[in-house]
Amino acid sequence: MPKQKTRSGAARRFKITATGKVMRRTQNMRHLRRKKSKKAIRAYRVPVEVKGKWARKIKRMLGLA
Repeated sequence: MPKQKTRSGAARRFKITATGKVMRRTQNMRHLRRKKSKKAIRAYRVPVEVKGKWARKIKRMLGLA
């Protein structure tokens, strides 16, 4: 039988926790950081949970659903 391949782009961008949550990095971290407050830049470092329909789609891309 053929095996299911994971989408490598999704595998690099998203991580699955032990409880099954889908985590992603925050946006607004690439450039123009000089304008942003230090508090905001620190908050961008923390991974964010993907919820709802997108979480199901991402799990399917990773071969978990």
